[in-house]
Amino acid sequence: MSGTRAYVIRVAEDPADREACFAVRKEVFVGEQGVPEDIEYDAHDAGAVHVLAVREDGVPLGTGRLLYGAEVAAKTGGDLSVGSLGRLAVTREARGLGVGAALVRAIEDAAHARGLAAVDLHAQTHALGFYERLGYEAYGPEFPDAGIPHRAMRRALQR
Repeated sequence: MSGTRAYVIRVAEDPADREACFAVRKEVFVGEQGVPEDIEYDAHDAGAVHVLAVREDGVPLGTGRLLYGAEVAAKTGGDLSVGSLGRLAVTREARGLGVGAALVRAIEDAAHARGLAAVDLHAQTHALGFYERLGYEAYGPEFPDAGIPHRAMRRALQR
């Protein structure tokens, strides 16, 4: 991508936005990282809050999702006041432009708007520094997810 074109972050509410989110995830997780497509998409996608970063010319640059509520309590240690940030993906051309951090903040805003007190995530170990710079703290042991080493992390939201 040449230059620093503007982008917007928005909640993906219409079908075209959701498809753009899934396309970014397929490009990054399935294409680049080799995650099997049949495990990349799950039943949680239907009820998740998806966020999308879109360049001013309509090109999708990144995505992420927020899970919350009883159906995902296993991801947050059973704590219903904690949301689960996941599937954060930024296209190769948009890396280094602040898109990932903007997506994380948009997901935190969505969590705060839903009355959640904190956000958990499972970070690929190579991305721990990125999340630490955004205020997340790692806890628990390293574990594999889709064959990639991860650590659990959490950030309390400001009230």
